[in-house]
Amino acid sequence: MNLVGTFWALVPPIIAIVLALITKEVFSSLFIGVAIGALFVTGFSPVATVDTIVNDGLIAAISGNAGIFLFLILLGIIVALVNASGGSAAFGRWAEKHVKTKVGAALATFILGIFIFIDDYFNCLTVGSVMRPVTDKQKISRAKLAYIIDATAAPVCMIAPISSWAAAVSGVASDLDTGKTGIGLFIAAIPYNFYSILTFVFIITIILMKFDYGKMKIHEMNAMINGKLGDLEDDDKTNEENKVNEKGRVFDLLIPVIVLIVLCTIGMVYVGGFFGTDAWGGTDYAGDFMGAFGNTDSYIGLPWGGLLTLVFTIVYLALRKVLSLKESLKCITKGFTAMVPAMTILTLAISLKTMTSNLGAADYVYGVMQGAASGLYNFLPAVIFVVATGLAFASGTSWGTFGILIPIVTAIFPVDSTLFIIGISACCAGAVCGDHCSPISDTTIMASAGAHTNHVDHVSTQLPYAMTVCAISFITYIIAGFVQNWLICWAIGGALVVCTLFVLKRLSAKEKVNA
Repeated sequence: MNLVGTFWALVPPIIAIVLALITKEVFSSLFIGVAIGALFVTGFSPVATVDTIVNDGLIAAISGNAGIFLFLILLGIIVALVNASGGSAAFGRWAEKHVKTKVGAALATFILGIFIFIDDYFNCLTVGSVMRPVTDKQKISRAKLAYIIDATAAPVCMIAPISSWAAAVSGVASDLDTGKTGIGLFIAAIPYNFYSILTFVFIITIILMKFDYGKMKIHEMNAMINGKLGDLEDDDKTNEENKVNEKGRVFDLLIPVIVLIVLCTIGMVYVGGFFGTDAWGGTDYAGDFMGAFGNTDSYIGLPWGGLLTLVFTIVYLALRKVLSLKESLKCITKGFTAMVPAMTILTLAISLKTMTSNLGAADYVYGVMQGAASGLYNFLPAVIFVVATGLAFASGTSWGTFGILIPIVTAIFPVDSTLFIIGISACCAGAVCGDHCSPISDTTIMASAGAHTNHVDHVSTQLPYAMTVCAISFITYIIAGFVQNWLICWAIGGALVVCTLFVLKRLSAKEKVNA
């Protein structure tokens, strides 16, 4: 029985996702998904299955993503250093005086997430480490923090011309005959990326309305009434073990973060060849900032900036006489240990993506798209959005999703038409939406790590919010297929978000009265 290129290609990730949501245990759920995928790939041969899991799955996932693992470790150590220096505690004391409401703390987290648009991994971990003391003081649950982090990671990167995501999209599009440069096509598609834009409207509205629904409401009530933030168990142990360093000041947190942002940006363009030669020996982008960013590899650039920032932070804290060298070196094991769960989940998730790819998920989706193209022309942006969302949700990869679908969109629409731009946007927006919803997405995993919360709690509380915006985005893409004017679509989509939340709040109030 040949399972390649059929619906069976999507079965392993679906099983993993369902198991994770039912059992609330992500490690075993992902491994079962990997094992089932390997069985399908090898035709149910036991020995070949084990070989595929180990070599094509786990080893390939670790070796192929060593740069991101290194960056996670470096960032974990930097966070441990900042905590040991008392910088995080000092920032928490400052925030307690200046950010005096839950609304203010949530909006501050949202704004910081918007500003850190270079890379989604970087965004998740940096915003989480900086804002945890602030949101904890205001009794915002870690699940809510994780949602805000996640919703301002990939959605922001997907509409930021200077980001690793812009580089990825432009890299895919640059090899196609579209009459535009890759980055030019990315920028042209930004106004029609309704999922990203409406997500921002949703976050601001729900914060200002002071309203939550679904499982998020339960987590927020537990945080407010019982003081149970939903943090990881080892957070409490860490807080008990670490005495607050009274020498720490707010700038002991801010300076390392600012240096990290600057050096990671420099690292990205350095790898892309801005300063003369890129990581592959080419000189095409010397002096071209945008070109170098489009040519970069974040798996090299981010560790580059992270390593220099770590050295800077150790020296800086030693010169400030806040931490001795011996005390700083103790933070290495703490930082590494803190990132082990995230790296384990990431390894398993990437292994599962490999199995899905080997089973020909791209071929199956291509066939579905070709079948829809014949009779649903003006509805195609909405169809593309749904297909991209489903593929990204099942596979856990947004980059892989638009890598598969952008060439298909190019083949369906005339490249000089507005529908072509809308189709590209729908593909990118769906990729972000599915990535945002999926428990096996690396960005979702990073958001859980950044907020220091249980991964399944993050997924289950975020899903109703993401699906609400997803449904409204789908309607907006139907309208865009006929109207083809992004301003009108923005107005309609934004109004639908606000009206939907007001209706949900009214229904929630009625349920409370009836109860």
